[in-house]
Amino acid sequence: MSRRWRRVAVPLALLLAALAWLQWAPLPASLQRVDYATLMLDRHGRPLAARIAGDQQWRFAPVTTVPDKYRRALLAFEDRRFPWHPGVDPVAIARAALANARAGRVVSGGSTLTMQLARLLREDPPRTLDEKAREALLALRLEWHLSKDEILAEYASRAPFGGNTVGLRAAAWRYFRRPPEALSWAEAALLAVLPNSPALIHPGRDRDRLRAKRDRLLARLHEQGELDADDLALARLEPLPRVHELPSLAPRLLDTLSADGGGPLLRTTLDADLQRRVRELAGRHGRRLGRQGVHNLAVVVIDHRDLETRAYLGNVQHGDGDTYGAAVDIASRPRSTGSVLKPLLYGLMLDAGLILPDTLIPDLPTNYGGYSPENFDREYRGAVPAHEALARSLNVPAVRLLRRYGVGRFHDQLRALGMTTLFRPADDYGLTLVLGGAEGTLEELTGIYARLIATARDGQAAPVTRLAGITPVAEPFAISPGAAWLTLDALRDVARPGTARQWRLYRSSQPIAWKTGTSYGLRDAWAIGSNGRYTVGVWAGNGNGEPAPHLGGADTAAPLMLDVFSLLGPAPFPEPPLNDLKQVRVCADDGYLAGGRCTANTVLAPLHGHFQTVTPHHRRVHLDGNGQRVHGGCEAVAAMQSRDWFVLPPAQAWFYRQRHPDYRPLPAWRSDCLAGARALDADPPMAVLYPHAGAGLYIPRELGGRRGQAVFRVVHERAGARLFWHLDDRYLGVTEHFHEWALRADPGWHTLTLVDDQGFRLQRRFKVLGD
Repeated sequence: MSRRWRRVAVPLALLLAALAWLQWAPLPASLQRVDYATLMLDRHGRPLAARIAGDQQWRFAPVTTVPDKYRRALLAFEDRRFPWHPGVDPVAIARAALANARAGRVVSGGSTLTMQLARLLREDPPRTLDEKAREALLALRLEWHLSKDEILAEYASRAPFGGNTVGLRAAAWRYFRRPPEALSWAEAALLAVLPNSPALIHPGRDRDRLRAKRDRLLARLHEQGELDADDLALARLEPLPRVHELPSLAPRLLDTLSADGGGPLLRTTLDADLQRRVRELAGRHGRRLGRQGVHNLAVVVIDHRDLETRAYLGNVQHGDGDTYGAAVDIASRPRSTGSVLKPLLYGLMLDAGLILPDTLIPDLPTNYGGYSPENFDREYRGAVPAHEALARSLNVPAVRLLRRYGVGRFHDQLRALGMTTLFRPADDYGLTLVLGGAEGTLEELTGIYARLIATARDGQAAPVTRLAGITPVAEPFAISPGAAWLTLDALRDVARPGTARQWRLYRSSQPIAWKTGTSYGLRDAWAIGSNGRYTVGVWAGNGNGEPAPHLGGADTAAPLMLDVFSLLGPAPFPEPPLNDLKQVRVCADDGYLAGGRCTANTVLAPLHGHFQTVTPHHRRVHLDGNGQRVHGGCEAVAAMQSRDWFVLPPAQAWFYRQRHPDYRPLPAWRSDCLAGARALDADPPMAVLYPHAGAGLYIPRELGGRRGQAVFRVVHERAGARLFWHLDDRYLGVTEHFHEWALRADPGWHTLTLVDDQGFRLQRRFKVLGD
């Protein structure tokens, strides 16, 4: 019994040991540790850009499944019994041994595909019998742990295809400019035989041998019934390929996605054809701008129907070397935003019920704690409708609106809209937040504008994506559909460069809602706009932050943006979302709610915005027969004529009437009515433009050491009014028509007193600072 048991136990122990070895012996670390090149594809699977692996091999991400044509060609050429053998094919080994014995040298190795994979995993050791045995053992372990499909995929992803091209995916793209799944029979056959003689792919080598090997394999596939006679004849006519350079259409995006850990195969939502055309267009504009000292451009194009990025030029440089940061993906780097945040403030204030599109916003010299914003043209309009202030990108009205809305509130809403670059507290930005005091990226800001129009059209908008296969969840946008559409409608009034508003007369024009911006110091120029299908964002400047004297959003970035829209073609603009809008009655001349004392118009407003301010600029005045103002204390009621009068505050009125000659100031009081008039008019008919209330002034000394003068400026609502000037308790003099006075004052607090010819009085406190 013991001898019988030993005869059974020894083979059983060996069998168990073999099974344990197969199960637990470690596989080569190289099976998992691979240095891949990076390949980025467009939405149709076409290559956009690629980066070689660290070992200088074009080795793309492995194929997960082997295409059917390549699989059949490979098995017919290398290993017809692959589906059935356990990794080692005794029949093939016997045949190889017999062939080698007859030839007197090694002419066949008898290796299976699994053994060839084992050899690749062992990094191509010397071809000796010992190494062949090791390959066979490793092949058995691979067959034990991997399925046949997995083994084929591993082999196809690691096989050499000539030069530094490794793997089926790299070979298909570099030789045939298509993915492995799209290979023809001739192409699949060539790639099946090529690892056997990879050097034959290169020009100058014996390529006729490569063609002959391919054609013999095609004939074998025909004999096996894989392709008919016509397919065989056509396949033989296909020429041998050449090595093609991989495109570099979006290198900066490749850098950004790789840095984000995107992996070796990046499938994007971009369109390669559009990317190429936008790149060519940016190159032409870059040459023009380079002569003006502007050396870098970035462009982002988003299809806002599905909120996917279609073109992304992270940085197009026109200039020498890397002086201007050619390797930087500027589209994803924070830059000063200029004025491109103004539309977002406008939309938020519409929703908050703080303004309507026609509401007049003050536009006059302004100072908040020492901060004095100025319009780009350094002019003032007195008062301007909110939609026009946005279309003309006026800075002073924007700052006044932000102060009313609240810097902290706007800061929070910008982050809710998708700005991730606001890393400082709101107070650090202050009122400059809406004028470029913050930084934003072209990609994010273009995405916010795309979501703005998508919200206006669809009522909701998911975040923008640039990677295929990702469907972000639609989430509430901080601006309602109604306010979004009204904002875009205001931006459609922006004049195009070089043509003012005449562009609307051209047949080729299309409705575009767009905004430009220029950062302080002339370092960043922006233009972002939307038509009915696309949103296009353009940034122009110098990557190293160097200013350019001719830089400006309207003249530098906007022409490229508009040319991109011409390339994209027209698209109908979204209709107003009437379910998210309501009609309100407002005064025609100031945009506030009509209170029965003005000519009223009907305008659209956000459905849930509760604007409640009745016009503050219309007064009921009483006139005598000569058109002078009177009241009940100096004129009989029966002799009075009542009129409703549009009246702006004096400072606003002074600037406003320079652009509106039809503006009529209030008539003067009749002389016998002045005593009671001062009690009726709580606000004096004049205003101090400079200095601002409570301001601190530096008055420099002149060359002789004497303290200089500061020019004070006052406006009066009556053109011919006379003003009597007093500093503290000292009378200075009188002015008429133009009210300016050069004052000399010692350091400390002072009071300026002004009295007009009808007895109205105004005082202004100010402080002269020391030397």
